[in-house]
Amino acid sequence: MSSHTTGLRETVRDRYAAAAVQVTEGGTACCGPQAIEIDDNFGSTLYVADERESLPAEAVAASLGCGNPTAVADLHEGERVLDLGSGGGIDVLLSARRVGASGKAYGLDMTEEMLALALANQKKAGATNVEFLKGTIEAIPLPSNTIDVVISNCVINLSTDKPSVFAEMFRVLAPGGRIGVSDVVADDGLAPAQRAERGDYVGCIAGALSFAEYREGLAAAGFTDIELDPAHAVADGMHSAIVRAVKPTTAPLGVESGVALPLAQDSSGCCG
Repeated sequence: MSSHTTGLRETVRDRYAAAAVQVTEGGTACCGPQAIEIDDNFGSTLYVADERESLPAEAVAASLGCGNPTAVADLHEGERVLDLGSGGGIDVLLSARRVGASGKAYGLDMTEEMLALALANQKKAGATNVEFLKGTIEAIPLPSNTIDVVISNCVINLSTDKPSVFAEMFRVLAPGGRIGVSDVVADDGLAPAQRAERGDYVGCIAGALSFAEYREGLAAAGFTDIELDPAHAVADGMHSAIVRAVKPTTAPLGVESGVALPLAQDSSGCCG
């Protein structure tokens, strides 16, 4: 891994660690946790009021995403869901309610502070069908063919190795499994340098793929039925987009890659 890549990963980690601390410290104040202000294109306002009001305030305050992937993933009772870059746990907790007691919702994050916040939110919510894992989205600590739905909220754009992310999503999904992702995506006419002019990497802009690059990356990993639909603009030529794709039922089962790593174990890469 290059020093530039490592530096970006640590910058992302530091940013989200600080965000978790901000929420946690706010929750100990008289007025409760305060939402992390970015702008109207990111954060908890992208969830309907009923969803926000049904969750711990800290989970809502820590929402930094660009969409609401649980609303587009069409989750069903009994399904196994994995949220990449789960942060304070808002999408995991919402998913857990949708899949019910017979289902399971996993959250994966690389940031100790966010994991601690998520675990506290899980306890407050009383969610028993939830498990948070420490690791990176380029090396998911779950066995192959064990997940029905992969979701993510404005995190894949932060990775410096997106082909590995797509390959890992494909690996952990069972044949017939699907993804329902919210992510920042650039117009096809914008070169990487132009994307960087519109925002930094940590701000979910500079690292965004174009629509064509996203489709090509998912197809190269083996996904079919790929759909990318822009939802709202986050910068000039940059969009919050809904991404859907399917792992074919004819996909080879492959080899089980082991068991979930302990919560304290980490791996290299970015981001979660």
